Amino acid sequence: MQLAFATLGCPGAPLDQVLELAKGNDISGLELRAAPDEFTHTGLTAAERRELRSRIEDAGLEILTVSSYVKLCAVEDQPLEAHLELAADLGARGVRVFAGDDPSTIDDGTAYGPSAGEIRALDRVTSASRDVSILLETHDSHSAGRQVAALCGLLDTDVPGHNVKVIWDSSHTWSHGETLAESFNLLQPWIELVQVKDADSGQDYRPVAIGAGDFPIQELLQTLDGTDYPVSLEWELKWHPHLPPLEEALPALHSWLGNGAVR
Repeated sequence: MQLAFATLGCPGAPLDQVLELAKGNDISGLELRAAPDEFTHTGLTAAERRELRSRIEDAGLEILTVSSYVKLCAVEDQPLEAHLELAADLGARGVRVFAGDDPSTIDDGTAYGPSAGEIRALDRVTSASRDVSILLETHDSHSAGRQVAALCGLLDTDVPGHNVKVIWDSSHTWSHGETLAESFNLLQPWIELVQVKDADSGQDYRPVAIGAGDFPIQELLQTLDGTDYPVSLEWELKWHPHLPPLEEALPALHSWLGNGAVR
């Protein structure tokens, strides 16, 4: 199992620190948060992109995602193409996006058909570059596996050869009433990456230090048995400053997953 982490867990940290964290914790993949206050953003020059890619590759790491805040279903224009170009330049597998639809219009795509936002998503995917993947995370309006699976099924039907895959944030689908096995069975045709974190269902699924919550990690490991999806720690320190730093979270992650379960 390839182990990764998201730089959301070390907001504003320089590349040197990220590489040291990876080297010291047997990490082989990165999710790079793309934002103006990070070392990864769409304003990088061609030379800066080459240097960033070279340094990460020289460290033996793979860029799994450029983590954008693009919303596929949003009404306003979205900088999808700029992020896809950045991901291609960095050699990343794809660009993380959210659905960002109006939750009141979502019916899982089964009863009344796609929402207006999902139709916008179809249009955006149709016209997008296919050099790298669009990686739709189970998040916000489409936090449940059934919602993302319905949208991906619609894409399969209406946009043949599309480049959308799924980042399965396993804590999000669990917090929306699905067992991990149910979510996996729904999303499995499109999964590219699995995100993990601990959360406390007694505190409205608030992210907590690893081992302090009740996320069913053993159930996840059983569900993923026999697969080779990268597993990434989405440590949301940027948004939840009560969490311990990655320097503590990454060793705890190894223990949580079990020695020998990762490489």
